[in-house]
Amino acid sequence: MSGVGSKSEPARVAAVVLAGGQGRRMGGVDKGLVEYRGRPLIEWALAALAPQVDELVISANRNLETYAAYGHRVLPDTLPDFPGPLAGLLAALQAVAADWLVVAPCDTPHLPADLAARLLEAAQREGVPLAVAADDARMHHSCFIVRTDQRDNLAAYLARGERAVRHWQAGLASTTVRFDAACFANVNRPEDLRS
Repeated sequence: MSGVGSKSEPARVAAVVLAGGQGRRMGGVDKGLVEYRGRPLIEWALAALAPQVDELVISANRNLETYAAYGHRVLPDTLPDFPGPLAGLLAALQAVAADWLVVAPCDTPHLPADLAARLLEAAQREGVPLAVAADDARMHHSCFIVRTDQRDNLAAYLARGERAVRHWQAGLASTTVRFDAACFANVNRPEDLRS
């Protein structure tokens, strides 16, 4: 992964695909394993992100062996009771050996091929620990890059009982990077599988 962490060596970048939710809007199924256009959603995200990063992990709380078969480390939440995507993020921040972590949900099958590079470049240029994807109409709070030294900040936020991704992000210096909205079309409900 290119991108300068210091003058002497490139930044190490990892990614986590968040597949640890309860899939409530999908009828409680494990959304990462739901088929979309002939293959499970998780495969789309892994295929998009793997070429962009040095390490890729999967956040999952069910079907761990099925996810492990994709050849990446699978990280269950370290916090109880499905506290949401930030718990998966925390597990990844605590596990990866990287300077930066790209985050994307499993239900976003059309992620851009330059997601990691553009988010990293913007964060480094602005000297901030967070860069969030956006399009012309809205922010995509679930697709971002964060410096891994923010793990303690996130742990403290979760320890206070907070759960909202956007509220945690609001507490960090950040920048946004514009992409085409189609890159973030997500599959939340059964009817979305037909698109």
